Amino acid sequence: MSTSTSGSPATAGTSSPAASPDPAASPGSATSATERQIAAAEAHSAHNYHPLPVVIAEAEGAWVTDVEGRRYLDMLAGYSALNFGHAHPRLIAAAKAQLGRVTLTSRAFHHDRFAQFCAELADLCGMEMVLPMNTGAEAVETAVKTARKWGYQVKGVPEGRAKIVVAEGNFHGRTTTIISFSTDPEARAGFGPYTPGFEVVPYGDLDALDAAVDADTVAVLLEPIQGEAGVLVPPPGYLAGVRRLTAERGVLFVADEIQSGLGRTGRTFACGHEDVVPDMYVLGKALGGGVVPVSAVVSSRDVLGVFRPGEHGSTFGGNPLACAVGLEVIAMLRSGEHQQRAADLGDHLHRELGALLGTGALTAVRGRGLWAGLDIPPARGTGRAISESLLTRGVLAKDTHTSTIRLAPPLIISKDDLDWSLTQLRTVLTS
Repeated sequence: MSTSTSGSPATAGTSSPAASPDPAASPGSATSATERQIAAAEAHSAHNYHPLPVVIAEAEGAWVTDVEGRRYLDMLAGYSALNFGHAHPRLIAAAKAQLGRVTLTSRAFHHDRFAQFCAELADLCGMEMVLPMNTGAEAVETAVKTARKWGYQVKGVPEGRAKIVVAEGNFHGRTTTIISFSTDPEARAGFGPYTPGFEVVPYGDLDALDAAVDADTVAVLLEPIQGEAGVLVPPPGYLAGVRRLTAERGVLFVADEIQSGLGRTGRTFACGHEDVVPDMYVLGKALGGGVVPVSAVVSSRDVLGVFRPGEHGSTFGGNPLACAVGLEVIAMLRSGEHQQRAADLGDHLHRELGALLGTGALTAVRGRGLWAGLDIPPARGTGRAISESLLTRGVLAKDTHTSTIRLAPPLIISKDDLDWSLTQLRTVLTS
């Protein structure tokens, strides 16, 4: 297994990275490699992200190196896409082996990795069928189409009336359909008209969910833990209650485990913490091992069997390279080693973070496994400011919703490296 190497302040990026340059500056006016790269990006790319001022050039395990040669501990792991760290040797070997054989056929033809990938992923999920796509948003769109098709063909909902119930604070992607049921003004505003057919209820509120489900409801779509919202864990018993309610009312329970699944929370799936198996898993991010984009909808034959040729598809979905890497991810999860590591190190992480409560450094800590959301008191600054301070100390983390920091280190991180990052965090929050 790939392991990270502990870094001391002298080697782990404690010299301050260059400040973000003036977006209007030309690459030629910048003084450092970092500034030149950022200025060029600002000049030629759409401003749909606001990255921290660091330009990564190399990475291995839990550590990355920027264009100036400074090292940083990655405590975000690509929002869980890098659960197994950067350049994990098993995943790189699987990708290289497939690169020399065939990378793309389109679904117009069969290829020799597809059947095994679908069978192995279905088995890992305790399901029967797989519909592979590429990005997480594509998988969510696929789940929406699946639920509607199932509602019309199987449940008997009148055409055009299918309804899906979702939760406030959700983040399922940024396509036009998905932002139609987002409650985040930043993701939604200015992109209408919006797609109908969704009802939003408070996250964690079973009574509200029960009241929203009616004869036209085909699915309840939820994140078992809301990631973008700040790593919000629902009340105990909520997921089991959703499972019970949807089963009783003849509605599909669709679990978006794109961030929470595949080991992040200490179980293969976050739903497993309440021994819940939904009707449909929506997977992505870690399924591609940080190598290629791989996503999938996994469900029963009764549900995914509603599709007929031509009704849905993707040229790259289920391509040979994606299947080869995905198969290695599944094999790595079979041992349970990464899930156990996330559980054990996660307990340690949350104990250490919990000790900061009541000190004025944090107002709340949430999460499960190697995943945490930290609320920063206004006196300590914004989440962005704290992330920038951590950057100067060699730690990569990211803010969300102004006052929250998310931590999601690779599951292969060493305890020493995790403790080193927590030392940097404590210093930033208490100095």
